[in-house]
Amino acid sequence: MSLARIFEEYPERRYIMFGGKGGLGKTTFSAATAYHLASQGHRVLVFSVDPQASLSDIFQRDIFGKGVVEIIPNLFAQEIDADRRIREYQDEIRQKILDMYGFEAVPDEIESYIQAASAEPAMEESAIFDQVVDIVVAGGYDYYIYDLVPLGHALYYLSMASVYDEWIGRITALREEMREYEQMASRIQRGKPVKEDQILNELQYIKNRISTSASILTDKEKTAFFFVLVPEEMILIDTLNAARLFAKYDVPISGYIVNRVLPDLVMTESGVPDYLRSRYKMQSEYLKKIDTTFMDQVLSRVPEFERDITGMEMIKRMAEAMFNEDATT
Repeated sequence: MSLARIFEEYPERRYIMFGGKGGLGKTTFSAATAYHLASQGHRVLVFSVDPQASLSDIFQRDIFGKGVVEIIPNLFAQEIDADRRIREYQDEIRQKILDMYGFEAVPDEIESYIQAASAEPAMEESAIFDQVVDIVVAGGYDYYIYDLVPLGHALYYLSMASVYDEWIGRITALREEMREYEQMASRIQRGKPVKEDQILNELQYIKNRISTSASILTDKEKTAFFFVLVPEEMILIDTLNAARLFAKYDVPISGYIVNRVLPDLVMTESGVPDYLRSRYKMQSEYLKKIDTTFMDQVLSRVPEFERDITGMEMIKRMAEAMFNEDATT
C-alpha cells in the first residue's frame, strides 16, 4: 500500500492529519498533500493548529491570522491566531454572563477568573480546536488538512475532552431535572410560562462543541491520521509509544511516512564524506526496524532534500516524492 493508493481507495476520508514530534516535517507534508489534491481538481483547505507552525514560511505568504488565503487555484491555507481566539472567548463569556444574569458589568471576581483561566496552557489548545470546529462546520471544501499540534497536546485534548464531556453531561442532566420541576410548577400555577433556560442551552452548546471537536479526531469513516517519523532510534520509540496511546483514544491511524531518508547514491558516488556514509548505514538499520515494526503501514519514504521546502516549486517536488508509487521502497 502506498500513500497515493490510500487516497484513491478511501476518497471519503476528507479530514487529513499529520502528526508527530516537532521538527519532523508535518507542516511540509500538510502543504505538499494539499498541493497534490488541489492539482487533481479538489478544493482543499490546509490549516495549522500548531502555534509554532510555519505555513507562511512554506508558502512564502503572510497568512497568519488573516483567515482563509487562496494560495493557488483550489488550494487555500489558514494559520489560526490562538491569542485572538482566546480574546474572542473572553468577550463571549463576558457577554453571556451579562445576558444570563442581567448584570450591568461583569463582577470583579468573575473578571479575575476569566483572566486567570485564559492564561492556562490548555486554553490555547482548546481555543485552536474550537476554531477547527468552526472551520469544518462552515464547509465549502473537499478536503481539510490539519497540521496538528505536537502529539502530547493532541493526546491531552482528547483525554480532557472525555472528562469535560462527562462532567458537563452530569451538570446538564441535573439542570434538565430542575427544568422538569419548573415545568411541573408552571402547570400547577395554571400555565404560567417558563422562561428559556439560558444556562441549560449554554451547557448543551458546550457539550455539542466538545463532542464535535473530539469526533473529528476519531471518525474512522472520514478521518485519516498519518504519523511522520525519521529513521532515528528515539523518534521510532516515541512514535511507537504515541501510536499506542492514539489507539487507546480510537484515533484511526492510516499509516506512517518516513522523512529525510538519505539516497543510495551516498554509498555509490565518489567524494561523499565518511560521516554521511556512516549516517546512511545507521539509517538503513532503523529503516529495517521501522519496516519490521509498522510493516505494510509504512506508506512512503521521502528523501532528504538539498534545501528547505519553501515555495511552490519545492512543495511540488515534495508532493511528487510523497505520492510516488515506488516511495515505499
